[in-house]
Amino acid sequence: MVRTPSRREDPPSVETVLDALADEAARRIVTALSEPKTASELSEECDIPLSTTYRKLELLTEASLLEESTDIRRDGQHTTRYSVSFDSITVSLDEDDREFGVEFSRPDRTRDERLADLWSELREET
Repeated sequence: MVRTPSRREDPPSVETVLDALADEAARRIVTALSEPKTASELSEECDIPLSTTYRKLELLTEASLLEESTDIRRDGQHTTRYSVSFDSITVSLDEDDREFGVEFSRPDRTRDERLADLWSELREET
């Protein structure tokens, strides 16, 4: 299963994104994600309690800053891994209505990620 923030129907609000980025522990997690990692790995590497790590991961995922994927193993033990889902973020102020907006530059999806997306969508329909 893959939660793909870039395909969300409702993009996150500017407040949601900025709140997530304003959190120092959440920023440490994003910085530590040079490759996909589990919550336990991030907790240890960032020196954040595991329960706090899970809360920060949820905050970052809801803000479309992280993507989570599940490695399904034959032994029934599934592992969730987190990865950064953006290359850059731009916060802008619309000149006409004076509203803030947020835009993400996202990396191209790999063939495996696209296949996992299709499989997830198929499983949701059945």
